[in-house]
Amino acid sequence: MFDSLISSTDGTVSIGASLICILVSLALGAVISVTYVLFMKKKGVSEHFTLTMVVLPAIVTAVILMVGSNIARAFSLAGIFALIRFRSVPGDAKDIAFVFLAATVGLTNGMGYIGFGALFTLILCVSFLVFGRICQNFFKDTSKQLKILIPEDMNYQEAFDDLMKKYTQGFELEKVKTTNLGSLFELTYKINVEDGYNEKEFIDEIRCRNGNLNISISKSEPKTQQL
Repeated sequence: MFDSLISSTDGTVSIGASLICILVSLALGAVISVTYVLFMKKKGVSEHFTLTMVVLPAIVTAVILMVGSNIARAFSLAGIFALIRFRSVPGDAKDIAFVFLAATVGLTNGMGYIGFGALFTLILCVSFLVFGRICQNFFKDTSKQLKILIPEDMNYQEAFDDLMKKYTQGFELEKVKTTNLGSLFELTYKINVEDGYNEKEFIDEIRCRNGNLNISISKSEPKTQQL
């Protein structure tokens, strides 16, 4: 089951074996992509990223099939990890894990071990779904985004800290920007709240301090994938 399809010792690979490796990589890439969509549901999935998960294993497989020697494989693998590092700068930890999974499956299939690649994909995809469900039950996302407009003459530093401590489990001032030609400040907070907290009372107390200017509370904006 774990024998390689590529048994040639002279560096040549048959067309049939190459097609099998690439087609299996595409199929396993589709499985990884579907797993990613199920794992990331309700969090804003990018269609470009899901498509990339389908084709990435096949691309890596083709690269490995084209290079024959161990030295060449080492250089190509270094290039793959360099690309992953570039992708990891603006991304999310879960995205990085799926990119590593897709690249590893492509590398495995490129070396002809399609049985091992299929088993590895199955184990990892099931693990993502199972542990993802467990984490959702134990670590519920209670974060929200709070935006408050205040007059330009109001000192925003620690102006709402006592209300934040009263109504939230944790808070962080993430951004401050001017608006309305500099006559107003817009404060953006990330807050963590408990289920059933009195949101109306929270907003009413903020209104008393910011002069009844605009206030908005929404879910934290999800990060978008750009791969």
